[in-house]
Amino acid sequence: MTLIRRLSTAPRNLAEQVIRSRTSLPRWANRAIDHVADNPDGLFGRLAARSLGSYGPDDLPPPTAAPDTDVRVYVGPTNYAAQGWSWSRALDGAGGSVGARNMAVAVPGGFSFTADTEVPVAVYHRSREWQERELEAVLRFTHVLFEAERPLFGRLFSRDVAQEARELAARGVSTAFMCHGTDIRLPSSHVSQTPWSPYLEPGLYLDRYEAEARRNRALLDSLGRPTFVSTPDLLIDVPYATWCPVVVDPVRWARPAPEDRERPVVVHVPSHTTIKGTQLIRPVLERLDAEGVVEYREITGVPSADMPEIFAGADVVLDQFRLGSFGVAACEAMASGRVVVGHVLPQVRDAVRATTGQDLPVVEATPDTVEEVLRGLAADPDLRRRICTQGVEYVREVHDGRLSATVLLDKWVNA
Repeated sequence: MTLIRRLSTAPRNLAEQVIRSRTSLPRWANRAIDHVADNPDGLFGRLAARSLGSYGPDDLPPPTAAPDTDVRVYVGPTNYAAQGWSWSRALDGAGGSVGARNMAVAVPGGFSFTADTEVPVAVYHRSREWQERELEAVLRFTHVLFEAERPLFGRLFSRDVAQEARELAARGVSTAFMCHGTDIRLPSSHVSQTPWSPYLEPGLYLDRYEAEARRNRALLDSLGRPTFVSTPDLLIDVPYATWCPVVVDPVRWARPAPEDRERPVVVHVPSHTTIKGTQLIRPVLERLDAEGVVEYREITGVPSADMPEIFAGADVVLDQFRLGSFGVAACEAMASGRVVVGHVLPQVRDAVRATTGQDLPVVEATPDTVEEVLRGLAADPDLRRRICTQGVEYVREVHDGRLSATVLLDKWVNA
């Protein structure tokens, strides 16, 4: 029987509901919401900022301390899947002359990932004291990496990233940008890349995605700074960028090889069901489960700390079937020694091969072919073992942080 776990899903489900509900709002209402977001210093923008909650003096974190190295890299402010922290640790390990620290904005009800500096969202947006102190601290760094084209200092510069970058440059700080996904992925372009694009979903409010991606691309074009992408599919949206692989800890995720079960356990842990394509594959998986071909477990809302054991109980991990790429979750599952199945565009596989000399060991499947692929994997434990071994070796070579640090140093810090 299909096992569906729903733990602490309220924030994630609320986010999906908000995105979907905007399609049912009248056009004037959506324009009003977007206007508030785009004009933080206006009356309604200030009221929206106050809705983020209050804070006291004890809520202000200390300014981020620069490392005692010749080269000092500051990364912020999103830390998606702890990647800001992970790239910082990778740079820390690159040599004695380089050190890095990251800052992340903590959103109530969101995922909590390790960060060097964590600032509450109300403090980030509303505390002039924290904003000015953090700016002075950042000016002690030699390099600053903006994540997802987001401002580092809340409303200090009216959330104007270009103005922040110019201020830092004027003070001798070298800047660069890291694109993560929806911040730069253009929906109108993506729908032509794969017939399963989530941007074909009628329930998504696309105007905001499209406008933000275009605005962020214009920002990158105008500043002309070194630009990186965390997943290789984004090279389609920013052709002049460089892929900087996401980082996972192979030691943390390492687990004993799974048993040769006659009925393999297939796990799917969607962070966003619409984007991952869960609804497109669920009927197939439930049917395979009912036939006894696989045991299907669909799991949501699991804290990051529990994920290694979730993967340890699986034989096959289903990643995503709509974006045509792969990210942190797929790498974590491969590091765990599990078969990863998902839809990856040919140009993404080509980019991985061109950069690393390796073939991406994610088994290709679309919503149309996932049943055939899973039946084949279920019937061939030797094939599953070979793929598992390839996945572990791939992550150790490409996603343990060494390549990521080399990319950042060669294409930016030491360039």
